[in-house]
Amino acid sequence: MNGDWTPHRRDDGELIGWIRPEGEDWVAVDVLGREASGPVDWLDAEAALEDVGLRFLADVWMLERNGDPPMRVRIVEVTPPRPGEEGRVVVQTDDFGAIDAPVEKVELAWPAPDELRPMRPGEGGSPWG
Repeated sequence: MNGDWTPHRRDDGELIGWIRPEGEDWVAVDVLGREASGPVDWLDAEAALEDVGLRFLADVWMLERNGDPPMRVRIVEVTPPRPGEEGRVVVQTDDFGAIDAPVEKVELAWPAPDELRPMRPGEGGSPWG
């Protein structure tokens, strides 16, 4: 993250991303550190961040692993970098809503690596069939 990135917050004050300059235009960057728009005008960058919001926290994601099948996960923490500190993204295996299911947590770098991706249609179904 660069010093010329402008934080963008929801009406309730929650950070949902940044808007960074690119030439004469602006690029929206979500909380995961990923571009949410290409170069656009300021209002379109704001709209892109509003569209993404924080809904990704409710979504199921897949974590690609070296040689193993992708792991179904949920994002449990996103900590953007701060001066002198690295950011991080923490995911845990999806517990399918079971309160007694064992979970594995994995700490990833920020911005979120490409190995963390949205679940594709038809993959990552329930363990109960």
